[in-house]
Amino acid sequence: MGAFPRTMSPDPDLGGLARVLVDERPRLLRFLAARGAGDEAEDVLQDLWQRLVGVPQQPIADPVSYLFRAAENVMRDRRRSAVSRARRQQDWHEVSVSPEEPAVGERALIARERLAAADAALAEQGPRVSQVFRRFRLDGVSQNEIAREMGVSLSSIEKDLQKAYRALARLKAKFDAE
Repeated sequence: MGAFPRTMSPDPDLGGLARVLVDERPRLLRFLAARGAGDEAEDVLQDLWQRLVGVPQQPIADPVSYLFRAAENVMRDRRRSAVSRARRQQDWHEVSVSPEEPAVGERALIARERLAAADAALAEQGPRVSQVFRRFRLDGVSQNEIAREMGVSLSSIEKDLQKAYRALARLKAKFDAE
C-alpha cells in the first residue's frame, strides 16, 4: 500500500484497521506528541502503517485502542533502536580511537610498514614456508590440500607453518617492544 495517506480518500482497497488509522490520524499524532515523539510522530505513524498493511487482517474488538497501543509500541521500539544504535556507536568509538593512538594516516603508514616487515620475515623462512602460510591463512586451503598440491607430506606442511608462526611471533614481540 506504500506511504501512509495524509487524508482520508474514498479508497475501496483500504481495509478496516487501515481506515480507522487514517480516521484517527490527528488523535494519534497528538497522543504520540504527548508521549515525547515530537517531530518523529509522523514517522512513527508511517512505521505503524507499514506494519499494519503488511499483516493479514483479523477482526479486532476495539480497533481504536488497538491502534493507540500499537502506536505506543512502535514508538517504544524506535526509542530502543535509537538507544542501541547510540550505545553501539559509543562502544565502537571507544574501541577504535583512543587519545594515545596516532592519527589515521599515521596508523595506515605503520600498518603498511608492519605488513612489509611480516612479508620479509616470511620470505626469510624460505619460499615454501611463505607459500604454505599464504595458502593456509590467507586463501583458506586445508593443510591436506596444500600437501597434495606441493607433493610433500602433511608433516612438512605443519613444520612450515610452525616456522612461519615462530617468525611472526618474534616480529610481533619486536613490534610490542617498540
